This record gives sequence, structure tokens and C-alpha cells, in this order.
Amino acid sequence: MKQNLILNLYKAKNSVFSTKDLAILWEETSPVRLKTRIYRYVKTGKLYRIRRGFYAKDKDYNEFELAVKIYTPSYISFETVLYQAGVIFQFYKTIFIASYLNRQLTIDGRVYLYKKIKDSILTNPAGLNTIDNYSIASPERAFLDTLYLNKSYHFDNLNVLDWEKVFKILPIYSNKRLEKEVNDYFKNI
Repeated sequence: MKQNLILNLYKAKNSVFSTKDLAILWEETSPVRLKTRIYRYVKTGKLYRIRRGFYAKDKDYNEFELAVKIYTPSYISFETVLYQAGVIFQFYKTIFIASYLNRQLTIDGRVYLYKKIKDSILTNPAGLNTIDNYSIASPERAFLDTLYLNKSYHFDNLNVLDWEKVFKILPIYSNKRLEKEVNDYFKNI
């Protein structure tokens, strides 16, 4: 039976598990048994404790998946996506996440920076992609998120953006200042 629990864990597509995820995966209804099981698996090295309430198969877990599991709803955005897309050239070790609160966490030497964004924007799926058990903004959505929270921001390369997508996503923000800034950036390309 115990082997099946670990086997189920390693068969799962997730690399990060909350305590609730483990209870569901192992079909465990007793909080005491669940806590005992988790404790034993962590102690024997079959489970890696990332932080309180979050575990991984090993130390090689997906940091983006962890980032969106800690505070839900949330998605990877801002400088993290803009750098990957080549919109900005400055590399940040920090992972930037759009969330319902402002918070900074350091886990395993990595900084996770949560930036509060209005609920109606946060929960709108326009310009979001789901990859490997986490949500990540498209470069166009990350551009708009960044401009929404920062009145003045320097972008290195706006030519990589699909401006049709930018203007399609823009209405979810319902913000006149943002609309004006986006139009100004578009005119200057």
C-alpha cells in the first residue's frame, strides 16, 4: 500500500503538491494520518518539503508551478515573461507573479514577488496560457500588466509584441491612462 502511495506521487504530472493535493492523491481523509505520512516521507527523503504545506518529489521542482500554487488565483507575468519574450533585456532572478495581494517570499534562495492586481483582471483568462500545471501571461498580457501597475516603464524591444493581441486584451483593464499609454507606445514603434 505504501509503495502505491509513492508510486502515485511519482506518476502525477505535478512537481509541486500542497497538503490538500496529497490528501486527494492518496485518498486520505484523516488529517492526522496524512500529517504522519507526509512527515515520514519527508524524513526518509521520499518527499521534499519546500515550505509549510508545500512538497515536491525532489529538489528539482518547477518554480513557476510553486509560485502559482502558494497564492491562488495567480499567474506568472511582468518582468519574468517580458525578459523571456525579449521585450526587456534586464535579467531578474526574481519570479514576478500577478496575484490578489502584494507579498515577497524567499524559498530555496529564489525570490517570489507577488504584485496585487484588480480581481476582475486577475481572473480574466484573456492572454493567459496554461503550461505544465501553471498559468503564465502572454508577452502582450505581461506588457499590459506591467504598464497597468507602473505609470512609467522602459521597454527595450516592443517589436516582438503582437499589437493586435495587445489591443484585444486592453479592454479588460478598463483604464483610460493605460489606453493612452498603449496608444503612445504603438505610435512610437
